[in-house]
Amino acid sequence: MTLAPAPGRPSASERLAALVALLSVAAAVVLGVAGAVSSWEGVILILVGLPVTVVAVWYVVSRRGVVRSVSGVVALVGVGAVIAGLVVADLEAGVVAGVIVLAALSVGTARYALHRSTRAVLEVARRTPPAPAARRPVLIMNLKSGGGKAERFHLVDECGTRGIEPIVLQPGDDLLELAEGAIARGADVIGMAGGDGSQALVATVAARHDVPHVVVPAGTRNHFALDLGLDREDVVGALDAFADGVEHRVDLAEVNGRVFVNNATCGLYAKIVQSPEYRDAKRETAADMLPGLLGPDAVPLDLRFAGPDGTSYTSSHVILVSNNPYELHTLMGRGTRERMDLGVLGVVAARIADANDLRRFVALEATGQIRRFPGWLEWSAPEFRIDSGGPVEVGVDGEALVLDPPLVFRIRPGALRVRVPRHAVGRSPAAMAVHVASRSTITELARVVAGHAAGPR
Repeated sequence: MTLAPAPGRPSASERLAALVALLSVAAAVVLGVAGAVSSWEGVILILVGLPVTVVAVWYVVSRRGVVRSVSGVVALVGVGAVIAGLVVADLEAGVVAGVIVLAALSVGTARYALHRSTRAVLEVARRTPPAPAARRPVLIMNLKSGGGKAERFHLVDECGTRGIEPIVLQPGDDLLELAEGAIARGADVIGMAGGDGSQALVATVAARHDVPHVVVPAGTRNHFALDLGLDREDVVGALDAFADGVEHRVDLAEVNGRVFVNNATCGLYAKIVQSPEYRDAKRETAADMLPGLLGPDAVPLDLRFAGPDGTSYTSSHVILVSNNPYELHTLMGRGTRERMDLGVLGVVAARIADANDLRRFVALEATGQIRRFPGWLEWSAPEFRIDSGGPVEVGVDGEALVLDPPLVFRIRPGALRVRVPRHAVGRSPAAMAVHVASRSTITELARVVAGHAAGPR
């Protein structure tokens, strides 16, 4: 799903803004380098301390006993070197402030030049014909989800004032059956107030009956709502979609027939979260399990798949399969999706062989260049398969599952009718973001300066 202004030749002000964006980012880089050169002693300490710390941390997480203890001490020494480098560098406040101001100016003018502003998107939303108001609206809600958001925002009462039938999920209830029952009784728009796992289940039923679905962000992270362009803090405002909403069709993804709205993961993370101790002691559980998964005696994870060029791989530390591709500049947080109507899965696999690989991985992750990592694979496909010799641990929209192989992932193009309030932005952060240091953004800005429309988003 995406909302975008109609492409056309850029105006004079947009061309000027694009030029300012390019010049500003160049000036920020020059100023930053000049400041670093004038403080070369501190920079050297930082450049030495960082790789020492990263390698030491690798041994901390992948070894046990004395090796882990010694590595912990070395990691502290590396951190100390980095801190000392920052102190010695003592960059002038004017240099730091100048870089920040120039970077902010570059981002702001680039957003204007490339039409990635909230104002432009809302203007398009206002021109989009509204969906008819629901005649029999129903909202299913999980009162415990997100630390009790539904109760905190009094969603039952809010539904009563808006003529929406509330259905409160009780212990032992089957969410799929509740949704099926609501539609059987005549619900013409059905919503879910809960986390992404619950959204996926209700979306499964809504898509089966071609009934519009309303997402109310009453879960913990609400990634689906985020990528739909909803304000995740405006839980009550999401109810406006029932009466004054804009409707779009978005894709759904599935693994072995189970629908997911965000992503499914296999590998280290999925294996660790299966542990019964993980929920109450996340760090301790990970620290205890990682040496067995990463150390020299670790058995490679049995996750067999074919890469984008058909090459066969027998293992990977991380496999992420998403409902449409994520905009990934770093792996942490998993980013957001620019669109959810492209009709393809996003597939990412990362393989870290040793401490040297980890050092490079961390450096690229820190600089937002993770796609340059040699063990990184990323591509799009309508279908993806993972084979294994036994049951596979999978995290599906945050739910820890164990599935029998083969794991067959498929995209279901345009399967779900989804409604968002007209006052919502309606675009994900990925669609609005500007990475002025990336090659693609610089190319787009150069096109605008030359008088051509920016590339499609």
